[in-house]
Amino acid sequence: MDNRLRKITIVGGGTAGWMTALNLDMMFSRTSAPKDRPHICLIESPNIATVGVGEATVPRMPRMIREAGISERDFFRETNASFKLGVKFCNWNKDAKGNRIDYVNPFAHGQMMHGLEAAEYFLRFGNGDRDFTQSISPHDHLGRLCKGARQLGQPEFEQRFGYAYHLDAVKFAGMLTKICTKRGVEHIQDEVQSVELDEQGNVSHLMLERKGRHDIEMVVDCTGFRGLIINKALGEPFVEYSDYLPNDRALALQIEHPDPEKIESLTRSTALGAGWTWRVPLYNRVGTGYVFSSAHRTDDQAADEYLEWLGDSGKGATPRVIPLRIGRVRNAWVKNCVAIGLSGGFIEPLESTAIHMIDHAVRWFAEHLPTRDIDPSLRARYNRQVNKLNEEVLDFICLHYRLGNRTDDQYWIDARTEMKISDRLAENLDLWQHRLPMDHDIEFATLFDYRVYQTVLLGKQVYDTGYGTGIRDRLRPLKKPIWFQWKKGAQADLAQIIKTMPDHKTLLRDIRGELKQPAFGMGAAMKPTVAMPGESPAPLAILNMPNLAEIQSGEKDLQLF
Repeated sequence: MDNRLRKITIVGGGTAGWMTALNLDMMFSRTSAPKDRPHICLIESPNIATVGVGEATVPRMPRMIREAGISERDFFRETNASFKLGVKFCNWNKDAKGNRIDYVNPFAHGQMMHGLEAAEYFLRFGNGDRDFTQSISPHDHLGRLCKGARQLGQPEFEQRFGYAYHLDAVKFAGMLTKICTKRGVEHIQDEVQSVELDEQGNVSHLMLERKGRHDIEMVVDCTGFRGLIINKALGEPFVEYSDYLPNDRALALQIEHPDPEKIESLTRSTALGAGWTWRVPLYNRVGTGYVFSSAHRTDDQAADEYLEWLGDSGKGATPRVIPLRIGRVRNAWVKNCVAIGLSGGFIEPLESTAIHMIDHAVRWFAEHLPTRDIDPSLRARYNRQVNKLNEEVLDFICLHYRLGNRTDDQYWIDARTEMKISDRLAENLDLWQHRLPMDHDIEFATLFDYRVYQTVLLGKQVYDTGYGTGIRDRLRPLKKPIWFQWKKGAQADLAQIIKTMPDHKTLLRDIRGELKQPAFGMGAAMKPTVAMPGESPAPLAILNMPNLAEIQSGEKDLQLF
């Protein structure tokens, strides 16, 4: 009996729906003959707008774009993308003198010096010099000076420094729509009126407003916060994170660049009275927002605070209010339904993890893709992986609040003292008072490994403001000349990098083909690297592209540092 899946239905579009469609189609076209591939169908309501957040991404994004066969030139043009070298955290903590701290969490984290972590040398000898990020990478300086992520004329995707993108999420979904339909994904624009279950509790069919009955073998719920299938039809409980994270609402505005020629290559997160703002500089505009706690501010109070922060850029504007459902479904895969994107869960977007989590969820689903008879072990393993991913992100976001030291608003006191943290994070925070985070401290890390934790602890200057008092006296003996010799070389390298890197706007115009004498890339580098079904793939023309582990570890980002 042929028990193979013949059809996968995705309900809901947006980034989650179309990324799911593209990744599944790519996998099938690489591994299966056309007659053996499941048909992929995406049903999208013509009347429901997507939530246009998630405009900043993480370092796997360039690799994902490349693997999808999308040229970087097309990507930058169609999504108004810009480069992102990291996240700048502003005013989340105060230093020992009571001054605000601004630091960058870069896409380059630490390195080894004579077999020991550079962070240990910095903690012992670097205090009072530059901050940790400025010591280990050029990302802070490049971002602050509005410099680009690579030289003019370098082939697309080539990396000297780890980078991600800022993008227009709605335009990105539109780009994916065109790619997927060209590859043969069926696109149905219709309204789902009801979800029908069979005797075993599986989704048997959907009733559509215009097309009527749509039979289901396997369905992916990408209906956003509604959770139309996973929550409403299948009744899977939602696990709220309100005991862990204080924020439950957001305000959002799109504004113009104050200076169109100066595009910062960093995402900014600035702490306000009852939450934090994001600032995401795209090529043509800036995406901004205020994530806040309704227990500490009304919508009107938050809007006043937000518009005051925006200054002239926000005059006369009315922010859009977005209620946030913070948490996850208990199990993302239930019966013959998998929830991906906002329907599966959402953690406040402090570290730009939304697209990262979609990418992992889709790839893990593809790895566990069943026959029509779904073995429970597949669901169990998938759900465990997805729950671990949610816990990884939750712990890292909680870290920012638990190690805050602001006392100027009750919100910050409550965020630090009243919010729960996991036993994992609590154990590590006890440990890290006595030594820096190490590799084996983090049991599951797709993005936030121990070096990222080192960066945040040192960036917040927690070892100078009461946490881990006396840790420097407990560090192993270190040779001072090693640090200062290394620092001298790093400073010389940094000066050369700053001198030679182009400004961000010029680099973007070059990539988009808008310079009169463009320097961007080579012809072969701009061809898709994944062929359409039935075509031979074009040869790769990408030089020195780091893999994910190299990007996370800094191995390729820190060649000069």
